[in-house]
Amino acid sequence: MAIATVNPATGETVKTFDEMGEADVERCLATAATAYASYRLTSFAERAGWMQNAAEILDAEKDQIAAMMTTEMGKTLAAAKQEVEKCAGACRYYAKYAEQFLADEPSDADAVGARNAYVSYQPLGTVLAVMPWNFPLWQAMRFAAPALMAGNVGLLKHASNVPQTALFMQDLFARAGFPIGTFQTLLVGSARVEAILRDRRVVAATLTGSNPAGSAVGAIAGSEIKKVVLELGGSDPFVVMASADLPRAAKIAAVARCLNNGQSCIAAKRFIVHDAVYDEFERLFTEQMAGKVVGDPMADGTDVGPLSSEAQRDDVEHLVADAVAKGARALCGGAAPEGPGFYYPPTVLTGITPEMRVHTEEVFGPVATVYRVPDIDAAIELANATEFGLGANAWTNDEAERARFVRDLDAGMVFVNGNVTSFPQLPFGGVKTSGFGRELFTQGIREFCNVKTVWVGK
Repeated sequence: MAIATVNPATGETVKTFDEMGEADVERCLATAATAYASYRLTSFAERAGWMQNAAEILDAEKDQIAAMMTTEMGKTLAAAKQEVEKCAGACRYYAKYAEQFLADEPSDADAVGARNAYVSYQPLGTVLAVMPWNFPLWQAMRFAAPALMAGNVGLLKHASNVPQTALFMQDLFARAGFPIGTFQTLLVGSARVEAILRDRRVVAATLTGSNPAGSAVGAIAGSEIKKVVLELGGSDPFVVMASADLPRAAKIAAVARCLNNGQSCIAAKRFIVHDAVYDEFERLFTEQMAGKVVGDPMADGTDVGPLSSEAQRDDVEHLVADAVAKGARALCGGAAPEGPGFYYPPTVLTGITPEMRVHTEEVFGPVATVYRVPDIDAAIELANATEFGLGANAWTNDEAERARFVRDLDAGMVFVNGNVTSFPQLPFGGVKTSGFGRELFTQGIREFCNVKTVWVGK
């Protein structure tokens, strides 16, 4: 894939970039290794100051950064601005709490025959981040902020369709005052990842992306005995029980399915509804989906912009066509509009059967599948009947049902009466083929630390 900015709203190639040569990559690896030798010795106070500076730059340049992201991958301008704000918040969060999260943890020295015994959290070194296009700033930032605050240095291999955002990340940390080489962007294609990850100067990797990409990076890291965190696909269930607030559930359901133009690993995708309220929820949900405004992502009032690429739109079209050909019914949407750009309307499909691809595959676009179930046991069984286990939504006002969902849903995150989202204050990640390891909160910053046991004799 060429490294280029292609505006999804028009299909126009805005700017192309040359891929780095081997000498450029070697220079970056050497610079990272040199930077780490001294950066690991900087204080939390120094790192926090630089991270605060990064937050202030994000605040000051929010409009320009947001417009750049919208041009590159098509999210609405309003959503892009929210993403910049979220990144600034993450910078401030880790600037404030990193030292606390990584403070030495005392153990029972007497029990182990020591004068002192504790756990020390120390940085690992150069970490390679392989990041996707759908949240081009946030996905990279939720790695970068904790990793840099822990004393690691970062190499970013971003998706090839968001090169301007990728280069901005490097520029951001340089302008914020971080030492040279602390965070660098590698403009390379996916075929170059293996050689970089196998380089002895790279000690760990994190990847957010597709399951095939995660399998490939995980296999390479495993063969090299290097730490890896994988955040992969999702087919999140959105379960609605009889006691739920249906109007609110339907409204949030449409937001959850159309988040980021439907291109989010944690977007609700499968809507599982109790028979007692199915008909009413279907009506309300379809009204909400059909009412979304599809159009220019730069325009005020647009709810859903284009998909990120022509290939992405084609994938969604093929999944819907397969379902309809096998008996599914589109209550709204179901066909791409005429004209330029890679648009696809919010779509609600019913009558889903296991033979349809949408039943098992992740649909990365604003297409919802709706199922009717007789009781909570059937709801949980269907919710778990997927290879994925990232997030799950449960809508109920019954305490016993809430407890069942929290206990029995196979997911890394369960949100009750709300939409699955990511917060710096909570760990983020999944189970099954949705990956392993965690980003954000305490767990996220410790993923790329040496959890060192320290024992001091009497």
